[in-house]
Amino acid sequence: VQLVESGGGSVQAGGFLRLSCAASGLTYFSYYMGWFRQAPGKEREWVASIYTTLGDTFYADSVKGRFTISQEKAKNMVYLQMNVLKPEDTALYYCAARVAGSGFSTKEADFPYWGQGTQVTVS
Repeated sequence: VQLVESGGGSVQAGGFLRLSCAASGLTYFSYYMGWFRQAPGKEREWVASIYTTLGDTFYADSVKGRFTISQEKAKNMVYLQMNVLKPEDTALYYCAARVAGSGFSTKEADFPYWGQGTQVTVS
């Protein structure tokens, strides 16, 4: 499994960005695709997930109403639309994948597949 993120950058507070995650090598029927982030000096935290089979979405309270996770199944793409960005959203953002049969989880350790990360800086 390979996950490749893109779309990070530097924006001013109140701005927006869309992150993309290109997935390949996913051999199971369904997954939870997630976005995590890690700010300097902090632990990696879960941001959002999508259940690929039905499109159900889940969000951390800190981003609910501002971020939207979506997928384009035909292209094996997952997106994170981030609106009304705040300085506290500054972090390295990672795409991650977990086989859906293992159940929903927000724990970093429960996601075996990870991308390399894309930096988001909000000033």
